This record gives sequence, C-alpha cells and structure tokens, in this order.
Amino acid sequence: MYEQYWQLHDRPFEPGSEPRYYYPDEAHEGAMLKLRYAVENRRAAALLAGPSSSGKTMLVDALMQQLPDEFSPRVHLVFPQMPSGELLAYLADELGAPAADPPRYTVEESVRRIEQFLVANSRTGRHAVIAIDEAHLLAEGGSLETMRLLLNFHQASRPCLTLLLVGQTEILPQLSRMPGLDERLGVKSILRPFTPQETTHYVNHRLRAAGADRAIFNPGALKAVHDLSHGIPGQINRLCDLVLLVGYAEQSDVVTADQVESVCEELVGTVPN
Repeated sequence: MYEQYWQLHDRPFEPGSEPRYYYPDEAHEGAMLKLRYAVENRRAAALLAGPSSSGKTMLVDALMQQLPDEFSPRVHLVFPQMPSGELLAYLADELGAPAADPPRYTVEESVRRIEQFLVANSRTGRHAVIAIDEAHLLAEGGSLETMRLLLNFHQASRPCLTLLLVGQTEILPQLSRMPGLDERLGVKSILRPFTPQETTHYVNHRLRAAGADRAIFNPGALKAVHDLSHGIPGQINRLCDLVLLVGYAEQSDVVTADQVESVCEELVGTVPN
C-alpha cells in the first residue's frame, strides 16, 4: 500500500525471513556462530533461547541456508505442540524416512523409521539437522523427553543428528530439571534485545534491503522506535510498518518521533507510563 510512496520495492518490516532482511548484530551473529559450531562439529543438541519476537526463527532460517550440503536433511518444525506420537510421525515423514508399515504411525513404528533413516543417512557421510521452534511448549505434553530419546541414535559412536531447541527463556528452568537432556547440549545461546545503536542499524538495514536510497526515519524517530519497542525485533517490525502506513496517509517527507509515539499509543497501545 505505502511502498510506492516511500519508493520501496516491497514492505521492509514484514515478519517473513527472506535472507536479505537478516541483520547480523553482535548477539545474533554470536548465536549463529555457536549454532554452526554445534552442527558442523556434529554435536547432539544445542539451545537458542530468547524473548518472544527476538528474531530466533529468522536466525534459524538463515543458519539452515548457510549450512554445507553434507548437513542434510534439514527439518524446521515451527508448531511442535502435538502429542509425542504425532510429533515422531511428523518428523519421520519430514526427514524422508521410508513409509510406515501397518499399523501406521504408532510410536514404535515412527521410532524405528527415524532410527533406520538416520543410521543410513550417517553412513553416507551426511548429518541430519532438526530445529524445533517454540521448544518451551514441548514440556507441556512430555515431548521434551521424547526429543531427548532421539539423541540416542548413533553411527560409529557419533550422533546421527543435531537437535536445535529454539524457545523462549522459560525453557531454561525446564532444561535444568532434565539433566539428561541439559548435559547433551553442545552450546547454549541466549538472545538479548537490540541496543539503541543496533535498533537504528536494524531499521535502516531493512529499509535499504527494501530499496530505500534515503533516510526515511529521522534520528528522533529511531530513538522513539527503540524506546517503545524495547529493542525487540518483532515489536520494531510491527511499529515501523504501521508508522510507514501512517506517514504515507499523512504525506510526510520523513518519519518523526511524534508520529512514532502517536502510532504506538493509538494503534499498538504499548507506550510505557
């Protein structure tokens, strides 16, 4: 709607995860390096934790695209809240395991399919990667323990897969109560919110990726974006998208702090007291 007015070729703050919009700030790049280390050294599991909307999914998508071909197949599960039996059947299908025999999709059948596939996959020199978003939800149905059992599959004394648990920070106390899984985590990385400078760079990076060739947010607006979003990427995206829409409606030359605060108060309702 507003792209032509701001001379953009698409909307820069959409929640998708196209590679060109990935912003390599210090925290996210540090997490990327840790996760790559875990996968490329074939560790059994790794953890990425952070607040809601802190950019975890985009980071994992970027990681999956960067990995060498030998790290395959790659499965990224974004909705894990299902019974353990269904979860195992889903993972078996996504990995490309051989079709199930009757009775289909029992826990035993799914475990057998996954094990046979992973061992055969490892014998070819490949290494599977499974990333599970919203992993803190797994504990509710006992599926976190199920995921731990997948780490028992080995070939030549090495894990057949790397399991990436990606969740909100509430997963940390859950793991502390499961030492059998916690001790298998090769790395742990916790994302923090952006600093004010990183918020500025993030907003401008996404604008440039969408085709901007001039400053659209003035310095005061960028400061307001950081203060009101608390440096959380998802909140920055939501606020900036609405601000660009309102700026277009008001035929503004640039986005100002007053507009950011007004939009946040009237449309988002998150202005702090």
